[in-house]
Amino acid sequence: MTGYIARDKLTDTLRSHRSTPEIKVLTGVRRCGKSTLLEHYAQSLLDDGVPASNIFTRRFDSFDTPIGYSATDLHADLMQATQEAQPGHFYVFLDEIQDVPGWEEVVRRLHSRDDTDVYITGSNARLLSGELATHLTGRYITIPVYPLSFDEYQRHHRAQETTDSTDQLFSKYMMFGGMPGLFVTGQPDQDKATEILTSIYESIVMKDVAGRYGIRDIATLEKLSRYLFSTSGNLFSVNKVTNTLASAGANASYATVDNQISALERSFIVYSAQQERMRGKELLRPQRKFYPVDNGFRNLATGFNGSDRGAQLEGIVFMELQRRGYDVTIGSLPDGEIDFIAKRGNDKQYIQVTLNMTEEQTRERELAPLRRLGDAFPRTVLTLDWHSEGMTDEGIHITNVMDWLCS
Repeated sequence: MTGYIARDKLTDTLRSHRSTPEIKVLTGVRRCGKSTLLEHYAQSLLDDGVPASNIFTRRFDSFDTPIGYSATDLHADLMQATQEAQPGHFYVFLDEIQDVPGWEEVVRRLHSRDDTDVYITGSNARLLSGELATHLTGRYITIPVYPLSFDEYQRHHRAQETTDSTDQLFSKYMMFGGMPGLFVTGQPDQDKATEILTSIYESIVMKDVAGRYGIRDIATLEKLSRYLFSTSGNLFSVNKVTNTLASAGANASYATVDNQISALERSFIVYSAQQERMRGKELLRPQRKFYPVDNGFRNLATGFNGSDRGAQLEGIVFMELQRRGYDVTIGSLPDGEIDFIAKRGNDKQYIQVTLNMTEEQTRERELAPLRRLGDAFPRTVLTLDWHSEGMTDEGIHITNVMDWLCS
């Protein structure tokens, strides 16, 4: 497939669920690669000998989808396709299905049909609410899709025979991010990245945030989203965000800001991590840190001025933890902070993120909170510094972040 960027882990996940009864639900921000992933997977089914008549594909945000296409139309098309299919499994791919009113009933009926393998994608968390969740509890699996990880990014560029070093590749990844559309014609420069990311950003804000949730105050929504992007990695409360926007002239109330943040999160363009008290009384009003789904959006909001690379690095690590399936909180101590507490089942890790460990003051600042922990879960400092790798006397791992991202 022309321009296809290999995403082996996601492809393996899809293959592991092939021909299972659960509905496969791929969720993620618009333009992160869900459609291309499904196209590639459908092609692999053809390569495996599945007849073309047994693969039904619809992309509902494409130009050739009729205006006003409804659940009734979809059901009729599926009925005709199943009648023309050969014996054996019938594969259904419904891309950006949330654009079809009443789609849940069609998917529910598909689930009751024998030998039918259903894959759906959507760019909004509402996909998993309402009738689908009510009637199919336990009968679907969610497969989150994110922009390219650094591992996928560097593998793709290695396959293109780049002469860039790992450090150079990471510098570009940190600046422009990993939205797959950036790399269709090679590595973009700043002007091209600005053009592509602006188009993606505006599409998400207008279609998946404002359009989906009926937000009319687009000016405040844009100020809010760009503010959250450009200040990612800072602790905030909704009150603080509201006051900051109001002082900048935005028509912002607490309810408006709270609702718009929720809409941004449900559209997968912003993620958040909440404070967790490590010792003492529980926090009565925990604050949150917000991170854009892709670092390119942070730098788009700041004009690619390269500011606060520490916060940029923190955002990359946070999104990688999301990719790996961790629930992430911010560790709050009376005299310090742990950047990330990552939990996944019985697995728990404490992670600090810093650009380098060469300054003794920086080294002490990053290690001190980890030394105060009283349990035996792994403790790691991730850094761009190649010279500080190793393990401290207390068992704290110091690891180069590029190695960790590709592990």
